[in-house]
Amino acid sequence: MSADPKDTHAVYERQATEYDKRRSKALFEARWLARFTASLKPGEHVLDLGCGTGDPIARWFMAEGFAVTGVDFAEAMLAIARDRWPDGDWRCADMRDFELDQQFDGIIAWNSFYHLTADEQKACIARMSRHLRPGGMLMLTVGPRAGEESGSVGAERVFHASLSPAGYAGCLEENGLLMTGFLAEDPETQSHTVLMARKL
Repeated sequence: MSADPKDTHAVYERQATEYDKRRSKALFEARWLARFTASLKPGEHVLDLGCGTGDPIARWFMAEGFAVTGVDFAEAMLAIARDRWPDGDWRCADMRDFELDQQFDGIIAWNSFYHLTADEQKACIARMSRHLRPGGMLMLTVGPRAGEESGSVGAERVFHASLSPAGYAGCLEENGLLMTGFLAEDPETQSHTVLMARKL
């Protein structure tokens, strides 16, 4: 039986320090990050959705010269990010109902989007599309197939869900996005499944 999705927020509030300690900072994601930003220009605006402590994803974008807005629903995670980068744009919001009243050149949700239920993911894709400028890029980590399972944050279990690859392609298309990349369980990223799309 998978973990309860309603528990995810509380788990991250409790486990923020432990999560940050255990989170790899080795940037095994670098190849995908470089692919994602290949169509962006330095200085353009990236939304890191589910940014956590900002390390290493937001840190990488800032180091590469991008403007970054980090959004997370766990204040304990954002407190770590604000302590490290006090001048950063860190906002507390839930990816299920965020409304930032602006569009971004790129949106990334790495190790965060898959905590949503399948229906919440479909609604979130529509919301992300509205926050992307035409030509903007989207990158998500998802599951390799449709279903629900449990992961862990610190010592606690958390909910994960995924659509099928075809389910994602269809949902993206319905929201004016074209899937441009999908790799299941990429061995070079600790077996993450990565999806990329572009706003038409």
